[in-house]
Amino acid sequence: MAEFSYVQRYGKARSQWKLIAAGLALIFIAWLSWAGLHHANPAIRYELISFAPQSSTSIEIRYEVTRSDTKKSATCTLVARDFDKNVVGEINEVIAGPDARSEKITLIATRAKPVNAAISRCYLTSE
Repeated sequence: MAEFSYVQRYGKARSQWKLIAAGLALIFIAWLSWAGLHHANPAIRYELISFAPQSSTSIEIRYEVTRSDTKKSATCTLVARDFDKNVVGEINEVIAGPDARSEKITLIATRAKPVNAAISRCYLTSE
């Protein structure tokens, strides 16, 4: 008597996991490429260059803003902090003009002695 075999009786089922895995890998690679290219070229970039306390009620900040769309103006929120990292001064500065790259020097008035300054955020606004 011959040995019983399910493969002979029902046939071998095809495994689809390789095809599914390849499809998911292709989708993931496409998404990763898109995300990398999209976030590598943001609409606005900003960089803090330096800051220097001018007095007990003001601090000077020097920073650079690069916009991809020069038709839109940029608004940057600049903050000054004291020794305990409390915000003691804050201003919004609008940067407009035809230049894509702008370097600014701004004086931030404060209510207490400032120790450092930073760029909180920058965003594009339509004119």
